[in-house]
Amino acid sequence: MIQNLISMNGYGIFVWSSFAITFFVCGVVYYKTYKTLKKYESEFAKEINELSREQKTSVIENSKIASQVISSYSKTI
Repeated sequence: MIQNLISMNGYGIFVWSSFAITFFVCGVVYYKTYKTLKKYESEFAKEINELSREQKTSVIENSKIASQVISSYSKTI
């Protein structure tokens, strides 16, 4: 039963290698996207920190994303 599932009448090598390649590529895309997101969050947090205190509080109060980025960036420091 298991042998038939793995071999799939001789097409198993193509099917399983396709699954492996797909999962690998999805993992690479996820890693690159995550890495880019963290880079942009870091740059955004640095820009926010360069603002004056009044401007910073105004931006954080008006933007939910800015407050999340600042809170997550401050945790990683």
